[in-house]
Formats: sequence, structure tokens, C-alpha cells
Amino acid sequence: MCMHVSTLQILADPTRLCIVEILRRGERSVNDIVKGVAIDQSGVSRHLRILQEARFVRVRPEGQKRFYSLCSDPFRDIDAWVSQYRQLWEGRLDKFGEALARRREAKQSSPQARKSSRRVHHERNSE
Repeated sequence: MCMHVSTLQILADPTRLCIVEILRRGERSVNDIVKGVAIDQSGVSRHLRILQEARFVRVRPEGQKRFYSLCSDPFRDIDAWVSQYRQLWEGRLDKFGEALARRREAKQSSPQARKSSRRVHHERNSE
């Protein structure tokens, strides 16, 4: 799966990301969205149009008002793309954790470590 750069560029805009966060809580009118961002209605409408063209949001007209909500497909695509990297890093972190555990075990089983451990234990008990 190849993630399109334009998809990430659309969400990289702070205002659009803020709009997505507002819509994450459910369907909202343009006026409700305007209250949640620091730009005027024409700016919000422009960002909503961009999000709609990219299929991140859908619009539902109701009389004079327009209600916007999120579409799930683009977010599923992003999640699938990110999960490939998540699996890569989780695998690497698992190997790193195993290496640390082996090192810790080797350190604890060495004669030097046992003497040091006994000395610390003895010093603590004699206090």
C-alpha cells in the first residue's frame, strides 16, 4: 500500500486538522466548526471543501444549513499504512527488549555480579 503524499499534506494543515478533531466528536454545522477554529466562515468553508474533495468529510444539507461529518475510509487507509510501520518498530523493540534481558541475565549470573550483589545486601543488613 502506498500512502499518497497529498493525503498527509491535507491533514498537515493545522486548521484542517483542528476541523477533523472537531468532527471526531460527531456531525457539526459550519457555524459550530467556525466557533472551534480561529478563522472566519469563508476560511472554514474553504478548508471543508478541501477535506470534502479529499473524501475526509461528507456534507449533509438541511435547509440553509450544511452539516459535516467524517468519512471513515481515508482514516482506515492511514491506519493500515501506519500499522506497517508499527509492526516494524514493535518487532525491533521486541528484539531490543530480548537483548536487554539476555544482558541483564548474563550480568547477574557472572561471579563478579554475585559478589557485588552479596556485598550490597550485607551492607544494607548491617545498617
